[in-house]
Amino acid sequence: MESRTLDVTTPSLDADNLGFFRWGSVGDKVVATNDAGEWSLLTPSEFDELLAGKVAKDHPRFEEFQTRGFVRDGLDLDALATKIAERNRHVRRGPYLHIVTLKDRNGLEMNRETAEKTAEFALQGTSPAMTFDLRSDDGEPLRNFATLQSFVESAKARNRDTTGKELRFFVLTNLSAMTEEIAEFLIANEVRVVAALDGPAALHDANRESTGAASHADVVRWIDYFTRRYTELERDAGEWHVAARPTVTKQSLAALPSVVDEYITRGIRTIHIVPLDRFRFESEAWGKIGYSDADFLRGSAQALDYILEKNLSGSDIADGLAASLLAKILTTEDLGVVDLQSPNGAGGSQIAYAPDGLTFPCEEARFLSAARQDPTFALGPVGELSVSEIANHPSVRAISAASLLDSHPFYGSRWNKPYCGLNPVRNYLAQGDLFGQHRYSVESKLLDALCTQLFEILATDTDAGTKDILQRWSSHRPPCVTDRRVFV
Repeated sequence: MESRTLDVTTPSLDADNLGFFRWGSVGDKVVATNDAGEWSLLTPSEFDELLAGKVAKDHPRFEEFQTRGFVRDGLDLDALATKIAERNRHVRRGPYLHIVTLKDRNGLEMNRETAEKTAEFALQGTSPAMTFDLRSDDGEPLRNFATLQSFVESAKARNRDTTGKELRFFVLTNLSAMTEEIAEFLIANEVRVVAALDGPAALHDANRESTGAASHADVVRWIDYFTRRYTELERDAGEWHVAARPTVTKQSLAALPSVVDEYITRGIRTIHIVPLDRFRFESEAWGKIGYSDADFLRGSAQALDYILEKNLSGSDIADGLAASLLAKILTTEDLGVVDLQSPNGAGGSQIAYAPDGLTFPCEEARFLSAARQDPTFALGPVGELSVSEIANHPSVRAISAASLLDSHPFYGSRWNKPYCGLNPVRNYLAQGDLFGQHRYSVESKLLDALCTQLFEILATDTDAGTKDILQRWSSHRPPCVTDRRVFV
């Protein structure tokens, strides 16, 4: 048998002089990160010096490494603990995202009584600000407008009279049932619109051909309508504009630059390019619209490059997922994206409601019950448990344990751990296991690829213009913090 040898050079290590950090390679640099979200980019020789304990007070980067917690000399543990606590404040905030499904895939519609009871329950939470995401499995919650109207009016009235929270309402709509009367109600009651727009006319209409969704022409007409009315009311254009989400099919993936161009043309300031959930489709349907993980990752990376090019040319549009990651990388902000939290915010930051008032820790858990008649994660009828009892429910505790990245075999030692998260219920749907095998997870692959792509830009000394765009995106607040992989 042929023998082979491998020479391994063990670096000098002065562990007593080091703070805790993870590291990895990004291009020709080494990136070090810690649980406070602090990071530094080093040359290989600088990293060797750091490991060997040669970064002393006379070293040009000593103060940087000390402030960020990478060296122990002069380390302010209280300041570091405060930063870590700030990054994890979602665990003590209480549910702030309430996803309300007005009609499910089985035709069950929420009635007014259940809507009002749901609003009353949600407002009992401890969060000072709440977001209500109103949706329907068929893509058009406006077909149940009477219930939507009751929900919004009762929530606002109760909040005005008792709780005094900051409320934000979103309706995810394919605009097929939009009327001027409904539009004026949404405008008057400050309900933000998130529309289904898949790209230019040919692509959008092809994607929507058999779904009953509005045509491209109708979507554009309603975007223009809301834009005009917001302008007439002198509302801040940065805050008040129609948001949109594309459903990324096989056809879309081959034409993402044209999708980005369409969003720019329509004045939409954020585009969310996320993969379809394979588990939502039968094999025949997936064969027509689906794609491999590799194809999606290649297309999304190219789309990000294209979006950056358009910004360098003067356009103002952000990649939604990149902006959410950059907020965690470049600031201490938490945008409330529950799937980027550790532990995941299901049940603690988010509650989902079925049309009959049954509560779930997240939207995927509700989908599991409606589509597969699997109530594994059901929490009980709305109001049966208090908000604190939901947070301590065995299902919520299991999700939290499975999504705590510190103890996760895949993420525990990865350099991008402070910026990532995972959704155990999606793992359960896709792989039958809360923990999942993340080498098979397109979400994990996407986060790895996107973090690497962003840090490669940050590591490029000459790329000042692009860095400025990333800095701007880090303070960009997407109009909606929720995610929807299938928007029909």
